[in-house]
Amino acid sequence: METVGYWVAAVVAASLVGMGKGGVPVVGMLGVPVMALVMSPVLAAGLLLPVYVVSDVFGLYAYRHAFDRRVLAIVLPGAVFGIGVGWATASIVPEAAVTLLVGGIGVVFALNLLVRKPVLTDPRLPEVAPGLFWGALTGFTSFVSHAGAPPYQVYTLPLGLSKTVFAGTSTIAFAVINAVKLVPYYALGQLNFGNLKVAAVLAIPAAIAVFAGVRLVKRMPERLFFRLVTWALLLISVKLVWDGASGLL
Repeated sequence: METVGYWVAAVVAASLVGMGKGGVPVVGMLGVPVMALVMSPVLAAGLLLPVYVVSDVFGLYAYRHAFDRRVLAIVLPGAVFGIGVGWATASIVPEAAVTLLVGGIGVVFALNLLVRKPVLTDPRLPEVAPGLFWGALTGFTSFVSHAGAPPYQVYTLPLGLSKTVFAGTSTIAFAVINAVKLVPYYALGQLNFGNLKVAAVLAIPAAIAVFAGVRLVKRMPERLFFRLVTWALLLISVKLVWDGASGLL
Protein backbone atom coordinates (compact mmCIF):
# COMPACT_ATOMS: atom_id res chain seq x y z
CA MET A 1 0.00 0.00 0.00
CA GLU A 2 1.31 3.46 -0.94
CA THR A 3 1.29 5.34 2.35
CA VAL A 4 2.34 8.92 3.13
CA GLY A 5 5.71 7.60 4.28
CA TYR A 6 6.12 5.79 0.98
CA TRP A 7 5.57 8.96 -1.04
CA VAL A 8 7.81 11.06 1.22
CA ALA A 9 10.61 8.54 0.74
CA ALA A 10 9.91 8.37 -3.00
CA VAL A 11 10.06 12.16 -3.48
CA VAL A 12 13.24 12.43 -1.41
CA ALA A 13 14.82 9.56 -3.36
CA ALA A 14 13.81 11.08 -6.72
CA SER A 15 15.26 14.45 -5.69
CA LEU A 16 18.54 12.81 -4.67
CA VAL A 17 18.69 10.96 -7.98
CA GLY A 18 18.03 14.20 -9.86
CA MET A 19 20.76 16.10 -7.99
CA GLY A 20 23.15 13.27 -8.73
CA LYS A 21 22.31 13.54 -12.42
CA GLY A 22 23.00 17.26 -12.07
CA GLY A 23 26.57 16.36 -11.11
CA VAL A 24 26.48 16.63 -7.30
CA PRO A 25 28.76 13.96 -5.80
CA VAL A 26 27.40 11.03 -3.73
CA VAL A 27 23.72 12.02 -3.45
CA GLY A 28 22.50 10.00 -6.44
CA MET A 29 23.55 6.74 -4.84
CA LEU A 30 21.42 7.51 -1.79
CA GLY A 31 18.19 7.06 -3.75
CA VAL A 32 17.94 3.28 -3.41
CA PRO A 33 18.88 3.26 0.32
CA VAL A 34 16.19 5.87 1.02
CA MET A 35 13.54 3.86 -0.83
CA ALA A 36 14.76 0.74 0.97
CA LEU A 37 13.36 2.29 4.14
CA VAL A 38 9.85 1.54 2.89
CA MET A 39 10.39 -1.50 0.61
CA SER A 40 12.95 -4.18 -0.18
CA PRO A 41 16.20 -2.99 -1.83
CA VAL A 42 15.51 -5.13 -4.91
CA LEU A 43 12.09 -3.57 -5.42
CA ALA A 44 13.54 -0.13 -4.72
CA ALA A 45 16.17 -0.60 -7.43
CA GLY A 46 13.55 -1.66 -9.97
CA LEU A 47 11.24 1.20 -9.03
CA LEU A 48 13.93 3.87 -9.28
CA LEU A 49 15.49 2.75 -12.56
CA PRO A 50 12.80 4.57 -14.63
CA VAL A 51 13.38 7.66 -12.45
CA TYR A 52 17.09 7.44 -13.23
CA VAL A 53 16.27 7.22 -16.94
CA VAL A 54 13.89 10.22 -16.83
CA SER A 55 16.45 12.24 -14.86
CA ASP A 56 19.07 11.25 -17.42
CA VAL A 57 17.10 13.05 -20.13
CA PHE A 58 17.33 16.34 -18.26
CA GLY A 59 20.95 15.69 -17.34
CA LEU A 60 21.78 15.08 -20.99
CA TYR A 61 20.23 18.43 -21.88
CA ALA A 62 22.04 20.26 -19.10
CA TYR A 63 25.46 18.86 -20.04
CA ARG A 64 24.99 18.57 -23.81
CA HIS A 65 28.03 20.80 -24.44
CA ALA A 66 30.30 19.55 -21.64
CA PHE A 67 31.67 16.03 -22.00
CA ASP A 68 34.71 14.09 -23.17
CA ARG A 69 33.97 12.12 -26.34
CA ARG A 70 37.04 9.91 -26.08
CA VAL A 71 36.19 8.79 -22.54
CA LEU A 72 32.65 7.90 -23.61
CA ALA A 73 33.88 6.08 -26.74
CA ILE A 74 36.15 3.92 -24.57
CA VAL A 75 34.02 3.34 -21.47
CA LEU A 76 30.61 2.68 -23.01
CA PRO A 77 31.44 -0.39 -25.14
CA GLY A 78 33.00 -1.96 -22.06
CA ALA A 79 29.99 -1.00 -19.95
CA VAL A 80 27.52 -2.56 -22.38
CA PHE A 81 29.60 -5.75 -22.35
CA GLY A 82 29.60 -5.69 -18.54
CA ILE A 83 25.83 -5.31 -18.43
CA GLY A 84 25.52 -8.32 -20.73
CA VAL A 85 27.75 -10.36 -18.43
CA GLY A 86 25.69 -9.28 -15.44
CA TRP A 87 22.48 -10.32 -17.18
CA ALA A 88 23.90 -13.69 -18.22
CA THR A 89 25.18 -14.45 -14.72
CA ALA A 90 22.37 -12.87 -12.71
CA SER A 91 21.30 -16.18 -11.20
CA ILE A 92 24.74 -17.46 -10.21
CA VAL A 93 26.85 -14.46 -9.10
CA PRO A 94 26.46 -13.57 -5.40
CA GLU A 95 25.57 -9.88 -5.21
CA ALA A 96 27.33 -9.59 -1.85
CA ALA A 97 30.64 -10.76 -3.33
CA VAL A 98 30.44 -8.20 -6.15
CA THR A 99 29.55 -5.48 -3.65
CA LEU A 100 32.53 -6.36 -1.45
CA LEU A 101 34.92 -6.39 -4.43
CA VAL A 102 33.75 -3.01 -5.73
CA GLY A 103 33.92 -1.50 -2.26
CA GLY A 104 37.45 -2.77 -1.72
CA ILE A 105 38.66 -1.31 -5.02
CA GLY A 106 37.06 2.03 -4.24
CA VAL A 107 38.54 2.24 -0.74
CA VAL A 108 42.09 1.55 -1.96
CA PHE A 109 41.82 4.01 -4.83
CA ALA A 110 40.26 6.83 -2.79
CA LEU A 111 42.84 6.47 0.00
CA ASN A 112 45.59 6.59 -2.61
CA LEU A 113 44.21 9.85 -3.99
CA LEU A 114 43.80 11.40 -0.56
CA VAL A 115 47.15 10.33 0.91
CA ARG A 116 49.69 10.10 -1.90
CA LYS A 117 48.80 12.71 -4.50
CA PRO A 118 46.52 15.69 -5.08
CA VAL A 119 42.97 15.12 -6.30
CA LEU A 120 43.52 17.19 -9.44
CA THR A 121 46.13 16.09 -11.96
CA ASP A 122 47.33 17.42 -15.30
CA PRO A 123 45.00 16.33 -18.11
CA ARG A 124 46.09 13.14 -19.84
CA LEU A 125 44.84 11.07 -22.74
CA PRO A 126 42.42 8.31 -21.68
CA GLU A 127 43.93 4.90 -22.43
CA VAL A 128 41.84 2.31 -24.24
CA ALA A 129 42.65 -0.96 -22.45
CA PRO A 130 42.16 0.35 -18.88
CA GLY A 131 39.02 2.18 -20.01
CA LEU A 132 37.48 -0.96 -21.47
CA PHE A 133 38.30 -2.91 -18.29
CA TRP A 134 36.91 -0.32 -15.87
CA GLY A 135 33.98 0.30 -18.21
CA ALA A 136 33.09 -3.39 -18.17
CA LEU A 137 33.34 -3.47 -14.38
CA THR A 138 31.18 -0.32 -14.23
CA GLY A 139 28.46 -1.91 -16.36
CA PHE A 140 28.59 -5.21 -14.48
CA THR A 141 28.42 -3.69 -10.99
CA SER A 142 25.81 -1.14 -12.05
CA PHE A 143 23.61 -3.99 -13.27
CA VAL A 144 24.18 -6.26 -10.29
CA SER A 145 24.07 -3.78 -7.41
CA HIS A 146 23.65 -0.22 -8.79
CA ALA A 147 27.24 0.46 -7.68
CA GLY A 148 28.84 1.53 -10.94
CA ALA A 149 30.30 4.81 -9.69
CA PRO A 150 33.42 3.49 -7.87
CA PRO A 151 34.98 1.60 -10.82
CA TYR A 152 33.99 4.42 -13.18
CA GLN A 153 35.71 6.98 -10.96
CA VAL A 154 38.83 4.82 -10.64
CA TYR A 155 39.28 5.34 -14.39
CA THR A 156 38.07 8.93 -14.81
CA LEU A 157 39.31 10.77 -11.71
CA PRO A 158 43.03 10.60 -12.67
CA LEU A 159 42.32 12.02 -16.16
CA GLY A 160 42.34 15.63 -14.95
CA LEU A 161 38.99 16.58 -16.48
CA SER A 162 37.45 19.89 -15.45
CA LYS A 163 34.59 19.59 -12.96
CA THR A 164 31.95 20.42 -15.60
CA VAL A 165 33.34 17.98 -18.16
CA PHE A 166 33.72 15.33 -15.46
CA ALA A 167 30.10 15.80 -14.36
CA GLY A 168 28.81 15.90 -17.93
CA THR A 169 30.75 12.84 -19.05
CA SER A 170 29.56 10.92 -15.99
CA THR A 171 25.95 11.95 -16.61
CA ILE A 172 26.04 10.87 -20.24
CA ALA A 173 27.83 7.60 -19.50
CA PHE A 174 25.33 6.52 -16.86
CA ALA A 175 22.42 7.71 -18.99
CA VAL A 176 23.45 5.20 -21.63
CA ILE A 177 24.12 2.51 -19.03
CA ASN A 178 20.70 3.00 -17.42
CA ALA A 179 18.95 2.93 -20.79
CA VAL A 180 20.66 -0.35 -21.71
CA LYS A 181 19.74 -1.82 -18.31
CA LEU A 182 16.03 -1.35 -19.04
CA VAL A 183 15.99 -4.40 -21.32
CA PRO A 184 17.45 -6.97 -18.91
CA TYR A 185 15.60 -5.48 -15.94
CA TYR A 186 12.33 -5.88 -17.81
CA ALA A 187 13.24 -9.42 -18.84
CA LEU A 188 14.00 -10.30 -15.23
CA GLY A 189 10.63 -8.91 -14.05
CA GLN A 190 12.00 -5.92 -12.15
CA LEU A 191 10.02 -3.40 -14.21
CA ASN A 192 6.24 -3.23 -14.48
CA PHE A 193 3.49 -0.78 -15.35
CA GLY A 194 3.10 0.23 -11.71
CA ASN A 195 6.74 1.32 -11.58
CA LEU A 196 6.29 3.42 -14.69
CA LYS A 197 3.25 5.20 -13.21
CA VAL A 198 5.18 6.07 -10.06
CA ALA A 199 8.19 7.17 -12.13
CA ALA A 200 5.95 9.54 -14.11
CA VAL A 201 4.95 11.27 -10.87
CA LEU A 202 8.49 11.36 -9.51
CA ALA A 203 9.83 12.82 -12.76
CA ILE A 204 8.76 16.30 -11.60
CA PRO A 205 10.89 16.56 -8.42
CA ALA A 206 13.70 14.66 -10.14
CA ALA A 207 13.81 17.12 -13.06
CA ILE A 208 13.82 20.14 -10.75
CA ALA A 209 16.63 18.58 -8.73
CA VAL A 210 18.74 17.99 -11.87
CA PHE A 211 18.96 21.70 -12.62
CA ALA A 212 19.49 22.54 -8.94
CA GLY A 213 22.42 20.15 -9.00
CA VAL A 214 23.85 21.68 -12.18
CA ARG A 215 23.75 25.14 -10.62
CA LEU A 216 25.45 23.90 -7.46
CA VAL A 217 28.23 22.22 -9.45
CA LYS A 218 28.87 25.39 -11.47
CA ARG A 219 29.22 27.45 -8.29
CA MET A 220 31.40 24.98 -6.43
CA PRO A 221 35.18 25.59 -6.51
CA GLU A 222 36.98 23.04 -8.70
CA ARG A 223 39.31 21.66 -6.02
CA LEU A 224 36.45 21.37 -3.54
CA PHE A 225 34.36 19.52 -6.13
CA PHE A 226 36.98 16.83 -6.71
CA ARG A 227 37.76 16.60 -3.01
CA LEU A 228 34.07 15.89 -2.39
CA VAL A 229 34.01 13.33 -5.21
CA THR A 230 37.00 11.53 -3.70
CA TRP A 231 35.60 11.53 -0.15
CA ALA A 232 32.23 10.43 -1.52
CA LEU A 233 33.96 7.55 -3.30
CA LEU A 234 35.66 6.55 -0.05
CA LEU A 235 32.48 6.71 2.06
CA ILE A 236 30.39 4.85 -0.50
CA SER A 237 33.09 2.21 -0.89
CA VAL A 238 33.33 1.68 2.88
CA LYS A 239 29.56 1.15 2.98
CA LEU A 240 29.80 -1.29 0.07
CA VAL A 241 32.51 -3.25 1.90
CA TRP A 242 30.27 -3.39 4.98
CA ASP A 243 27.21 -4.44 2.97
CA GLY A 244 29.16 -7.05 1.01
CA ALA A 245 30.83 -8.54 4.07
CA SER A 246 27.51 -8.62 5.95
CA GLY A 247 25.86 -10.36 3.03
CA LEU A 248 28.55 -13.03 2.80
CA LEU A 249 28.48 -13.65 6.54
